[in-house]
Amino acid sequence: MSAEVSLAEGDGLVLTGRLSLQSHGWLADHVVLGSVLLPGAAFVELVLYAGERVGCGYLEELTLQAPLVMPERGGVSLQLSVGGPSADGRRVVGVHSRPAEDADG
Repeated sequence: MSAEVSLAEGDGLVLTGRLSLQSHGWLADHVVLGSVLLPGAAFVELVLYAGERVGCGYLEELTLQAPLVMPERGGVSLQLSVGGPSADGRRVVGVHSRPAEDADG
């Protein structure tokens, strides 16, 4: 991740970064039905990294709602949001993506 900011309210955090086939060539090895997808293990690593930044090194559950398809040209901007702790210390993490500013389409 390339940048992070603490939330003004609560004890949360937002991290941002960028992925592309040009900067992360190993992604090209993860082709499913002709499309390059960010592998599930990469999501786990990103979420664990975000958790470590707020003192949580444990991932209880990760549900992917949709695969992250990598574009052939350009990149993908990522945003990870870590919510504040609940009464039992758990936090909710969201991972969002969109085509990077320099991406086509």
